Amino acid sequence: MPATAPRRILVLDGHPSADSFSAALARAYARGATEAGHAVTLVHLASMSFDPHLGAGYGTAPPLEPDLLALQAHMTQADHWVLAYPVWWGSVPARLKGLLDRVLLPGFAFRYTRGQSVPERLLRGRSARLLVTLDTPGWYHRWVQGAPAHRMMRDAVLGFCGLAPVRIRSHAPVLHSSPRQRQAWLAAAEALGRAGR
Repeated sequence: MPATAPRRILVLDGHPSADSFSAALARAYARGATEAGHAVTLVHLASMSFDPHLGAGYGTAPPLEPDLLALQAHMTQADHWVLAYPVWWGSVPARLKGLLDRVLLPGFAFRYTRGQSVPERLLRGRSARLLVTLDTPGWYHRWVQGAPAHRMMRDAVLGFCGLAPVRIRSHAPVLHSSPRQRQAWLAAAEALGRAGR
C-alpha cells in the first residue's frame, strides 16, 4: 500500500538522450510508484516527435503534434508531476525548454484577464517533484550561482501555472560519482515514487 492515497502521476524523463542518469531516475521513481499502486504514466523526451520551436511567439505557434497533445492530456489527468532532467548552463536542456514552450500554452496552463497583472493559473490542484542532476557541486549551484535552474522551474514555470508545492531533489555532482552513490540516489527516487511524493 502507498504511504498516501493512490495518485495519478506523470513522470517525464526530460533528458534529450534515452541513455542518461536522468532517465534512470525517472524509471526508478516510476517503478516505485507503480509497485505502490499509483497510476503512473512515464514519458521520455528522447522518444517524442515534435518541433521544439515556438516560432515568433504564441500568435504564430504551430499546431500541436500528436505527442504534444498526448502529453497535455497526461498533464491534465495527473495530480502529481515528476520531471527528471539535467542542469545545462544554469538552465534545462534546449529540447526540454522547447517542450515547455510548446505545451504550456495560454488557455491550457495560464490565462491573462484584462486588468489583472497576475494570470489565472489553470493547472492548480497539482503538485510536482523535480529530480535534477548536476555536474556542478550542489553548494556552488545554490550559493554562488543562485540556483537559477531551480528557481526557473519551480517559480517561473510550474508555479506560474499553478503547481504547488514543487519539491526539488538535487543529485550532485553526478560527474565522477561512484556506482554506490548513484545506486543510493536511485533507491531514494524509488522510495519517493512509493510514497507518491
